[in-house]
Amino acid sequence: MLFEYKGWLYKAAIFMKKLTILIIILFYGLRASAFNAVIDTATQKSNTAITLLDSLKQQLQFTENDSLKSPIYTKIAAEYLKYDSITDKRVKLIYQNQALNYTYLALHLYSRYNDTIGERTCFNSLAKVYRSQKKYTQAKWFIIQSNSLSRAKKDIPNIMASLIEMAAIKMDIKDYSLAMRDLNEALKLSTTNHFPRVESKVQLNYALLYSHLNKYDKEAIALKRHEFIDDSIHKKEAAALIAKITAQDSLQIKKKTNSTPNKRAYRTNYSRRIASL
Repeated sequence: MLFEYKGWLYKAAIFMKKLTILIIILFYGLRASAFNAVIDTATQKSNTAITLLDSLKQQLQFTENDSLKSPIYTKIAAEYLKYDSITDKRVKLIYQNQALNYTYLALHLYSRYNDTIGERTCFNSLAKVYRSQKKYTQAKWFIIQSNSLSRAKKDIPNIMASLIEMAAIKMDIKDYSLAMRDLNEALKLSTTNHFPRVESKVQLNYALLYSHLNKYDKEAIALKRHEFIDDSIHKKEAAALIAKITAQDSLQIKKKTNSTPNKRAYRTNYSRRIASL
C-alpha cells in the first residue's frame, strides 16, 4: 500500500513538472510571438517606405522630361522628410541630407519653369531641415523666401504658416521681439480672416514665447485662449456632425415613406374595382 502511494506521488510529481514546463513554454512562446509581431510591424513599415522610395527612384530613371522630374524629386524628398520618427542619429542625419539633396534638385527645376508653388514647397522643406540641424541662418532665409512668395500671391493661409514658422526660428535664436512681431501679424490675419485653428496655434506659440520670457501669467492666459478656441472648434464640429446625421436620417425616413404604398388608398381602389364588377 505504501509502495503504491509512493508510486502515485512520483507520477504526480512528474505530471506537475511537465505541466510547469508546458506553461513556461506557452507563456514565453506567446511573449515571443507578440514581440515578433511588433518587430514584423515595424519592419513592414520600414520596408514600405523603402519600397516607395525605390519605386520613385525607378520612376525617375524612366522620366526624361525635366518638368515631370520635379514633382518626383519632391515626393522623394517628402519621404526623407519623415526623419522625425527615426531614433538613430546617424540614420536621421542621412535622411536629412537626402531630403536637402532632392529638395534642391526639385527647386532647380521649379525655378527654371517659374513654378512658384513648387518653389514655396521647397523653401518650406529646406527651412524645416536646416532648423532641425540648428542652422538657423539658412532656415530663416528660406522661410522668408516662402513668406515673400505667399505675400506676392496674397495667399493668407501660407502667409500665416510662414509667419508662425519664422517666429519659432526666431525664438530658437532668442530674437524674442521679432518673434512677437511675427506672431502679432499672424494673429491679426487669423482673426480678421476667420481662421480659428490658426488662431489657436498662434496662441500656443504665444505661450511658448512668454515661457521663454519668464512671463508665466501671460503664458497661462495664452494657453487658456488656445484651449478655449480648440473647445469652441470641437463643439461647432460636433454640432455640424449631429445636424448632418439628423438631415440624413430625415431624408431616409422621407424616402421610406414615399416608397411605402398607401394601404388606405389601395383598399379604396380595390373596393371600387369590386363594386364595378
